[in-house]
Amino acid sequence: MLVAIALTVLVASGASAQDVVFSQFYANPLYMNPAFAGSKVCPRISLSYRNQWPALVSSFSTISLSYDQYINGLHGGIGFQVLADRQGDHGALTTSEASLMYAFRFQITREVFINAALQAAIVNTNLDWDGLRFPDMIDRVYGFTGMTSAQMPDKTNVWFADFAAGMLAYGDSWYAGFSATHLTQPSNGFYGVAKLPVKYTANLGGLINLAEDRRRTSSLGLGTPVISPNFVYQYWAGMHYFNYGIYLDWMPFLVGLWYRNGIENADAFIFMVGVQQDYFKVGYSYDVTISKLANNTGGAHELSLGVLLPCPEQKHKMKAIRCPSF
Repeated sequence: MLVAIALTVLVASGASAQDVVFSQFYANPLYMNPAFAGSKVCPRISLSYRNQWPALVSSFSTISLSYDQYINGLHGGIGFQVLADRQGDHGALTTSEASLMYAFRFQITREVFINAALQAAIVNTNLDWDGLRFPDMIDRVYGFTGMTSAQMPDKTNVWFADFAAGMLAYGDSWYAGFSATHLTQPSNGFYGVAKLPVKYTANLGGLINLAEDRRRTSSLGLGTPVISPNFVYQYWAGMHYFNYGIYLDWMPFLVGLWYRNGIENADAFIFMVGVQQDYFKVGYSYDVTISKLANNTGGAHELSLGVLLPCPEQKHKMKAIRCPSF
């Protein structure tokens, strides 16, 4: 109900949808920054599912699937991603997106590399007008009457092209990136023109090895313990989001903790666990809402599955970026 009314306000004001926010940034790296395309060198498949605010009837659910790999002949990585997002009661507002990206890799020093990427996407946003519920449809006796004075938009199905760019610098134990989405500020409005503001994302992280002997494996079969502090900043439509996180990677297990806040308000604590074995990894995270909506939303659940396929034979051995898996 609350989300349906919120959608009503968005539609009436000419906006169509918010960008999806994933909590497992590195389980869905191409969504955060297209410069991650080919960063693992070998072919990689990433699948993510997010269910936000499940305690509400009108929750938000998103699924994303991507593929990327490095190609010697192109001197860089290519990537492909599809995303489907449902917002509101029974998916009153749906967004579908398919994108292609290319990240050119060049070497600055012996240990420092940079990926520079471009991305092109085709996006469809659809509004189920009959599925919306407006405040003036509520009768104290009969409930929803189905009658509203709200004006139906001229169009309820919008297609547009979208473009993004990103850069990623990294060494043996650190990485930093920056990306910009909606570069041409396309319109996704149902009532006339409603341009999407440019969204900016910056990320920074590192790896700290806790073992004196990096090759040592414990009697329990665990690998070298590594902690990874991380920071992700996002700015979009006048809103600032700061994400502070830390991982403990002790193969085959990984645990993580993140904290997300805006300029004035705290948003959520994010707890995550993951398992990595051979070519596969599976992760789960839960957002504990600590804002004013804490008692109403049920937080957010997120699942991820990753598959790193065997590398094809390479003429030149390429250096893969070392970063968290979730």
